[in-house]
Amino acid sequence: MSEQEWFAQLPTLYAAAAALFTDQAGRVLLVKPNYRDHWSLPGGILEHGEPPHMGCAREVAEEIGLEITADRLLTVDWMPPDGNRPKPSVHFIFDGGTLDAERIDRIVLQEEELDDYRFTDDYASLVPPFITARITASLNARHSAGPTAYVPRALGSGSCSWSRAWPKRDTSRSRSGSPMPSVSSATCAERPPGTVSSR
Repeated sequence: MSEQEWFAQLPTLYAAAAALFTDQAGRVLLVKPNYRDHWSLPGGILEHGEPPHMGCAREVAEEIGLEITADRLLTVDWMPPDGNRPKPSVHFIFDGGTLDAERIDRIVLQEEELDDYRFTDDYASLVPPFITARITASLNARHSAGPTAYVPRALGSGSCSWSRAWPKRDTSRSRSGSPMPSVSSATCAERPPGTVSSR
C-alpha cells in the first residue's frame, strides 16, 4: 500500500469553528440561522485544509460583518455520528471578546443564512443542550483564564441520565421586535449544562 493509499483509507470527520462574543453586560451573542429551528453562536463549517482559527474569523466576517483575530481557543467539542451526520464532528470555540456599543452597531447580518441576532444571559432557553454545554464551558474557560475546555459528547448518548424541561415560548424580544422562538424539544446532551472537563 502506498502512502497516498494509506491516507485515503483513514477515517475522517467534520470540523467547525465559532466565536463566543459578549456585550459589556456579559450577555452572549447568538444568531438565528434560517435553516435551523434554534439559535447558535456565529460560526460554521471549515473549508478543506482551513485552520480552525482562520475558519472562525472567516465565518464571523461572513455572518455578522466583524473582523476578529481568533487567537484564544476556549473549547473543543467532539460529537459522534448522529442521524443524518454519518461522521464524527469536532467544534472549536474561540474567544471573540467583549463588544462595545460601537462594534455592536457595526454588526451586519448575512441575510442569506441568518434571520436575527441578540445578546442574552438566558442562552439555555434558546439553544439545544449540546450548544448550552459549549457556551457554558467557553464562559468558564474565559472567566477562569484557565486551560481550554474539552467537552466530548458520549457515544450512544441517545439515552440521557438527566433531563431538563424546555419552555414552550420565550416572551423576550429580538432586535426586530418579534417574540423570540425557543427550543421546544432537544436531544440528549453530553452532560448537564455547567459540567465540563478541561485540561
